[in-house]
Amino acid sequence: MGRLKNVFATRWGIISVGAFIGVFAALLQKWGNPGNMGICVACFDRDIAGALGLHRADVVQYMRPEIIGFVLGSLFAAYLFKEFRSRAGSAPIVRFVLGVFAMIGALVFLGCPWRALLRLSAGDGNAIFGLAGLIGGIWIGTLFLKGGYNLGRADKTHTSVGWLFPLIMLAFLILRLVFPPLDGQARNGVLFYSLKGPGSMYAPLAASLLIGLAVGFLAQRSRFCTMGAFRDLILFRQNHLFLGLLTLAVFAFLTNLIVGQFHPGFAAQPVAHTMSLWNFGGMVVAGLAFALAGGCPGRQLFLAGEGDGDAAVFVLGMIVGAGIAHNFGMASSPSGVGPHGVAGVIISLLSCLFIGFTMRQKAA
Repeated sequence: MGRLKNVFATRWGIISVGAFIGVFAALLQKWGNPGNMGICVACFDRDIAGALGLHRADVVQYMRPEIIGFVLGSLFAAYLFKEFRSRAGSAPIVRFVLGVFAMIGALVFLGCPWRALLRLSAGDGNAIFGLAGLIGGIWIGTLFLKGGYNLGRADKTHTSVGWLFPLIMLAFLILRLVFPPLDGQARNGVLFYSLKGPGSMYAPLAASLLIGLAVGFLAQRSRFCTMGAFRDLILFRQNHLFLGLLTLAVFAFLTNLIVGQFHPGFAAQPVAHTMSLWNFGGMVVAGLAFALAGGCPGRQLFLAGEGDGDAAVFVLGMIVGAGIAHNFGMASSPSGVGPHGVAGVIISLLSCLFIGFTMRQKAA
């Protein structure tokens, strides 16, 4: 167990995890998930918010099993390798609002960091602007980190605290099993389901859940994190995590080529728009929020699975943020940025900058 414990944290381990995510994200799209959206934490959190009725956008409502699998897979890995540690108390309200702002930015772009890479690997040129914005936002975040920004220390707490978020995910899975989508029916019991649009497109439940569990397990072992990859590259010139990201993109590209999902261009890309400035701006906000919160949305799910209550609060902020983004007309669609999307980006950016400037520890 000792040698196996750290195998995925090695250079080849992180590369293998990136390859696994890249291949199976592309295959999930082939098996039914929306175009260029085999895995997208932001989009899938948005769909879960819709399934729970937190927003009224009827084209993005589905209880995504992948998200549930990420958390439960991480939980299993953490317990198997004795890394489950309940902790909380590191500025939870700040993490919640950062989750809201991160989601607003991501939904203006239409994707999380993983989806930006997956969109690029399938030929969507608009993802270039999103990735540039993501890197820019993370770079701004590193300046705050170098200047003493700190959310404080999380404290060890009751084991039950760390279990609460995985139990919420387990409850979501039970709801999905008890109230499955029905043909021609927009609501089954307590859950809402899309009859058209991205929410109506999904891979088989078993495949989605199993791949989610595997990704959660592997990512918990490897500490896979998009934000961390760029942060380490910018701050410390370390490319360990970045190699995993690069491998994800390369293997997704190769898989897309093999299965016929590579379609280069800017126009008419699935669930994407061509407003380049706001593709960039949305991801500046998302990248900055991820940096200030200490992890990308995937990493926050994996941390929540291993007992981090503060990461769970960030994820809940993203789910609530999806409801706010859609209900307030800030989320984009293939036709372009929502009517209040520009205002959402500006307000979110200013709010993140306020948090960054005001939460710096002064040198003694």
